[in-house]
Amino acid sequence: MRLVCLVAMIIGTLFLSACQSSYPPPDATTYKTLVGPYRLDSGDRLRVVVFGQTDLSNTYLIDQAGYISMPLIGAVAARGRTTQELEGEVAAKLKSGRFLRDPDVSVEIDRYRPFFIMGEVASAGQYPFVSGMTVQTAVAIAGGFTPRAQRGDVDVTRQINGKVTTVRLLPTQPVLPGDTINVRERFF
Repeated sequence: MRLVCLVAMIIGTLFLSACQSSYPPPDATTYKTLVGPYRLDSGDRLRVVVFGQTDLSNTYLIDQAGYISMPLIGAVAARGRTTQELEGEVAAKLKSGRFLRDPDVSVEIDRYRPFFIMGEVASAGQYPFVSGMTVQTAVAIAGGFTPRAQRGDVDVTRQINGKVTTVRLLPTQPVLPGDTINVRERFF
């Protein structure tokens, strides 16, 4: 009898360990996006400070084309850049236009673009992104799961390097600004 229980326990343990795989499989592009520096995109609001120049220091919204428009230098491409890269670009334009001799520029994110959530949640819609957000916190912001929701994983559609990609994420995995989360209906 003990031998039968032991064999059943071993088989059960093997079955459960097989279910505990690293789903979803690691995708190099998705992983690089999650661990790499944040890339700016349309809808992000930036605080740009040009030290000593109060007329240039302001908050700027990245438009649908991916640009911010600043006095003196005009449109500056922001989409796909990090804040450090944008700092360098703004400083270079100010210097090359001979507006400032040695510009000191700082760029930080004032407000991230929103995320979207739909499907089996209490209040689907658009919500402001909070740094460090996971799938679970996004669902909580949307009022939680409905009784019919598939709670084990969700589909997340995001734009990576100009390409729209859908990945399946676990509740503990991170959400990015601009993501569209779809909570599926369970079958039983």
